[in-house]
Amino acid sequence: MSDITTVWMVERSQGDWQLSGPDLLSGNDLSTAVLLSAFTDRTANPDDTTPDGTGDPRGWWGDQGETVPIGSRLWLLDRAKQNDDTLTRAHDYLTECLQWLIDDGVAARVDVLVEWVRIGMLGVNIVVRRTDDTTESVAFSWAWNGIS
Repeated sequence: MSDITTVWMVERSQGDWQLSGPDLLSGNDLSTAVLLSAFTDRTANPDDTTPDGTGDPRGWWGDQGETVPIGSRLWLLDRAKQNDDTLTRAHDYLTECLQWLIDDGVAARVDVLVEWVRIGMLGVNIVVRRTDDTTESVAFSWAWNGIS
């Protein structure tokens, strides 16, 4: 049985579900897993500085008591400068949030490439190599317009 497909709505900067006839669209399980992992706010680490200065660590209430939280800390880059440090942090946050794919045996390897595609635009390409040696590539460049 396939999972419900999460489709990213660029104009609204959010994921959503779509109908396929009277049912919810399903399939694309790996793409959905990558979207949810990258674009759900993971709780900030105690030593992280929040971009709005409030100290709100965000995160999901369902992570309380869990050893592995869901989501990524990409939200910490909200007001980051366009430099190599931000690229490194984006790469590290994405690698961190996708590690569960390897730990759970969904993937044998996950490769993350981040680059500046133009001023204020971070591009990301994620290649997931499944355990059966097939690959799936997921690319994002539309998601990070706000990086200064």
